[in-house]
Amino acid sequence: MADPDEILLTADEKMDSAIEAFRRELNGIRTGRAHPSLIETLSVDYYGAMTPLKQLGSINAPESRLLTIQVWDRGAVSAIQKAIQASDLGLNPAIDGQTMRLPIPALTEQRRKELVKLLHNKTEDARVAVRNVRRHSHDELRKAEKDGDVSQDDLKRSEEELQKITDRHVANIDNESKKKESELLEV
Repeated sequence: MADPDEILLTADEKMDSAIEAFRRELNGIRTGRAHPSLIETLSVDYYGAMTPLKQLGSINAPESRLLTIQVWDRGAVSAIQKAIQASDLGLNPAIDGQTMRLPIPALTEQRRKELVKLLHNKTEDARVAVRNVRRHSHDELRKAEKDGDVSQDDLKRSEEELQKITDRHVANIDNESKKKESELLEV
């Protein structure tokens, strides 16, 4: 027996997860300031296994325009360098033994526009993820009504509540996106 409240609660949790994933994606879009979250989730081909950079060394931001990576395994230095250069961050590491320095250049107007486009794409992907959760939950509610577990009135109320939950999450995504866009456009 499908409980509409349970379906709505599950949808809310899945939408929250989509927003958290979106926030992590936003951390990977650089503004003018150095921050470890900019590169810590970068995937590095470490002896054949794709490994997040934060598992291969300690990342620090000693200055507002510099990141340093203290690599734990000397053999991983070149793989990390390749991963950073292959990313769309536009960074070029300077290597000093097992320490890598990543100077963060000031953003040009063209680069800012590219990053805003990237932000808009990620925002739309997050909205689509939330809408997919809504569609899946809506299908579950319809199936429960078809099976006789839910009355038509309860179905209608649940559909309205599902739409309110969806609207709230989409508004949250839009707010996060606007905040990040204003950071990107700051000069």
